Amino acid sequence: MSGTGVGTARAIGNGTAIPFMRRNGPDPLAAEHLRLFRNYEAMNLGWFWATDAEGRITYISEGAARSLGQTGDALIGQDLVSLFKNPNDEADAERRRTMPFQMARQARFDAIPLLVDIVGEERWWALSGQPARDSRGGFSGYLGHGVDVTKEQRATRESIRLAMYDPLTGLPNRRRMGNLLDSTIAAFRSQERACALMLIDLDRFKAINDSLGHPVGDALLKQVAERLATIVGNPEQIARMGGDEFQVILPDAHNRVGISDLANRIIESLSHPYTINGSRCLIGASIGIAVSPFDASTSDELVRNADLALYAAKGGGRGRARFFSSDLLQVAEDRRQLEQDLIDALSNGELAVHYQPILSAGSEDVTGFEALLRWNHPKRGRISPAIFIPIAEDANLIPQLGEWTLRQACMDAAKWPGELRVAVNVSPIQFASEALPAIVMSALANSGLKAERLELEITESVFLGETAETDARFAALKRLGVRLALDDFGTGYSSLGYLKSAPFDKIKIDQSFVRGTTEEGARNQAIIAAIVALANALGMETTAEGIESFDQLETMRRLNVSHIQGFLYSGAVSAADLDKHLENGKWVLKPQGPARQRHIRHTTFRKVGVIHDNHYYPAVLKNVSASGALIEGIVDVPEGTQFVVDLGEGQMVVAIVRRALQHQQGIEFEQPLVEDSNGALTTRHRVSPKVLGEAGLQQQGHNLVAKTGEGLALPAFHTTTEWNGIEV
Repeated sequence: MSGTGVGTARAIGNGTAIPFMRRNGPDPLAAEHLRLFRNYEAMNLGWFWATDAEGRITYISEGAARSLGQTGDALIGQDLVSLFKNPNDEADAERRRTMPFQMARQARFDAIPLLVDIVGEERWWALSGQPARDSRGGFSGYLGHGVDVTKEQRATRESIRLAMYDPLTGLPNRRRMGNLLDSTIAAFRSQERACALMLIDLDRFKAINDSLGHPVGDALLKQVAERLATIVGNPEQIARMGGDEFQVILPDAHNRVGISDLANRIIESLSHPYTINGSRCLIGASIGIAVSPFDASTSDELVRNADLALYAAKGGGRGRARFFSSDLLQVAEDRRQLEQDLIDALSNGELAVHYQPILSAGSEDVTGFEALLRWNHPKRGRISPAIFIPIAEDANLIPQLGEWTLRQACMDAAKWPGELRVAVNVSPIQFASEALPAIVMSALANSGLKAERLELEITESVFLGETAETDARFAALKRLGVRLALDDFGTGYSSLGYLKSAPFDKIKIDQSFVRGTTEEGARNQAIIAAIVALANALGMETTAEGIESFDQLETMRRLNVSHIQGFLYSGAVSAADLDKHLENGKWVLKPQGPARQRHIRHTTFRKVGVIHDNHYYPAVLKNVSASGALIEGIVDVPEGTQFVVDLGEGQMVVAIVRRALQHQQGIEFEQPLVEDSNGALTTRHRVSPKVLGEAGLQQQGHNLVAKTGEGLALPAFHTTTEWNGIEV
């Protein structure tokens, strides 16, 4: 130390000088600074570092060095930036690039969080740095400070994860998937690359969630997520959008066959049984698909169009996948307009209650009527309940429409002679309302109808969330003296246990059981016999719905069903027409209809071919059922004529003309059609294009045409099930 005391310094670890001497002796303030400096490091509250002008370490606190598995001396001369890792996250990578940029600019930086390169552990340090100057004002490096912010970073990352991922399934959530979809479509737009979007909705999930409880429902959703991840491959492409709806993004997916195959595999996988806490759960899935840029140019449009396709898939019978098509936009617009019209229909007097007779199976006397709501639209005419009831459910109009129907039915029934009853459907939404007993009591009081003449039809679904409130609602209704009927029995998901306590007077056997009772090998008769026996044991009546043929009627009588309802006797009639039928105080109906049960007919309009007498004729298929169809386009075909119908795609079926009217023919198939996995009717066998070619036909689009023109002679039939040796 110089005798003049010009100020000396002590090297700290690596030669960085900190003055602590005065000209006239030790500097007590500098010594105190050094003591605080050492104490701060010892308490692990933070650490210090310094670099030269090239960014090489000239000092680092021993505590920080030990965290890296090194000593301070061993790290001297290393590049400071090399201590930190390149993270996968783009935002973190950007922060790692920020510090060298700031150092190159010789600028100050504050609390930049960086991932530390420590083997086996993820640690985060926040670094701050201040540029240092030498005696001539030149840049000499950095003096800086660091703090361990691992806990804070983990908390931040967890918050981000919760904001971007579904906490139940661990899949991306709506927000993250929206960001991914936006960025994918934006990036693909200029390159004209395709991106498919699937919306997946679970069928029957709500019933399981309500009946078995939310814990089982949550466990089920986890298993669904696992199955989706297995099929799709990358969980980051799958999102849970909330509830029982999932979304899948498929970048560069433009092959619709491949997309369809994937969708069908998803439906098949999700439909396999689940076992949760000893309970066996069965659900299904419906899928809507839209593909950008063909179906939409923005993410919002793509989601909307996939949602429209999903709605169509569910409306088509569920358990299937449907691609978006432009006509669905018009369907959606029509539905939106119908919803607006339905809101005003009641006040405009467009709604009416019609009544379908219910008869005693033995005497054929009318004992009562079921009240059915009808809508006569001023421009579109009669709107089917199958169309407007789902719209009313979505628009939350069911309570309003249900109450109006109840009050109108009571007013009409009060005018009927004798003890004829009126049955009114009560939806689960209405039943859940505490106001229901008061509404029923008010309807009875205002109309003057006796309580025992009102029958409320309630479906099994009210028992899915059976609670004390359910029992209280039944008790309140029975105190009013009304009758209760269990509607659509056997189609729900609940057990028979509620029949012990629920005070029903009647069980209505759903028409899905009635339909098929006359088919060979069907179990429906045994099921109906069991229902009747159960009802008799409990002192209840039974009504079979949907009776449309004499063979069904005879079967129901043989099974001792007490009441009959269906088109074999009458459809629903208006209140005015009903008053005319009841002028004499009694209405006895005689059955009128087909002798045998007919299959359900599906309305269609598509081209087919008819092969007859060595010629091929074009025709139009107007409607079709498993047993027959209506075709147009051939004139003067006698009844009893036999020909082969080409339904397209190698589907050939032998048919006989049963009814003929000029250019229309009602035909019966020799071998009934069957339903495929999507519910579409198809032949049991298909004929290969090679065989068809050998027979003188070629495939064009979906149908066949003669190779050499119209009227090409074709080989004659050999049997009723073969044409040119081809089994059809």
